[in-house]
Amino acid sequence: MREDFYFDLHVHSIYSKDSLLKPHEIIKISKAKGIDAVAITDHDTILGGLKAKSISQDSVMVIIGAEIKTDFGDLIGLFLNEEIRSRSFLDVADEIKAQDGIVILPHPYRRKRFPTTEMLKNVNVIEEVNGRTSDELNCKAQFLAKNLSLPVVGGSDAHFSFELGNFMNCTKSPFFEEEELRKRILSNNLTFFRKMNNIFVRDSCIFLSHFLKKMHIF
Repeated sequence: MREDFYFDLHVHSIYSKDSLLKPHEIIKISKAKGIDAVAITDHDTILGGLKAKSISQDSVMVIIGAEIKTDFGDLIGLFLNEEIRSRSFLDVADEIKAQDGIVILPHPYRRKRFPTTEMLKNVNVIEEVNGRTSDELNCKAQFLAKNLSLPVVGGSDAHFSFELGNFMNCTKSPFFEEEELRKRILSNNLTFFRKMNNIFVRDSCIFLSHFLKKMHIF
């Protein structure tokens, strides 16, 4: 029986046009890598999370999420049960909270327009480390979270199998329900487990994702 509980909060499936991961593969790979829970956060849809959640298995906890493109960059919603319809930063945050979800600001410094301090009051959690973001920008995200006194999480931002679990969160007491994990995320009492720091691999993954999206592979 393992004492620690590992989870990746930023994973994309084939329901994102720049990902190759099928929902059942995410579960299979997560189990093989010792990942206890995974949040599927496809671009602008919860379909990947819903599909994975519908698969009968008891090895990996599936969190339904989405990464929504807004007028001030992406927002991630976790613990969702309905699609997010808005595309305005503030309205998206409101929709996520209306579902009792968690509003996460992913990769804060990879966006064309940065939200104001007032807008950031609608965010619950900052993604402090992102697997597809440079150390410099991740460091800036850490300072942002500290200045705003917000909880932090990490995520692999996985689009391919070998990225899954590269950045994981860790907490104690592995056997609890989804609501308990939700509370742990908001408590800011997590540690990070980092498996990969290969800039060449990271940049190659980003290039491949952009190519797939541009060519409309899916």
